[in-house]
Amino acid sequence: QVQLLESGGGLVQAGGSLRLSCVASGRFLSSYAMGWFRQAPGKEREFVAAINWSGRTSYADSVKDRFTISRDNTKKMVYLQMNSLKPEDTAVYYCATDTYGRASYNAHTYDYWGQGTQVTVSS
Repeated sequence: QVQLLESGGGLVQAGGSLRLSCVASGRFLSSYAMGWFRQAPGKEREFVAAINWSGRTSYADSVKDRFTISRDNTKKMVYLQMNSLKPEDTAVYYCATDTYGRASYNAHTYDYWGQGTQVTVSS
């Protein structure tokens, strides 16, 4: 079992920045891929960013050049630096891990999920 806990969400004005953190515990291995997803009210959960064990990253087009995913394997942490935030970025953000290390955009490939952290961007 792996447990994931997100933090860092909050209320920010458009154009501002936030840094989300996710800490893993339990039987977490550094070979696991990590991803961030988000879900806005009335919408389906969508891919935001992913990173594999070696640091290879991928991003949704909607956040490319604004968000940066990174990880610290020694601390079992993954981060999402969010800059130039827009009201449409408002959502609950979830951290997830893929024990097969694929770092896919597909939520179904992730085995464990955190409880989420709310990000609200005001206009």
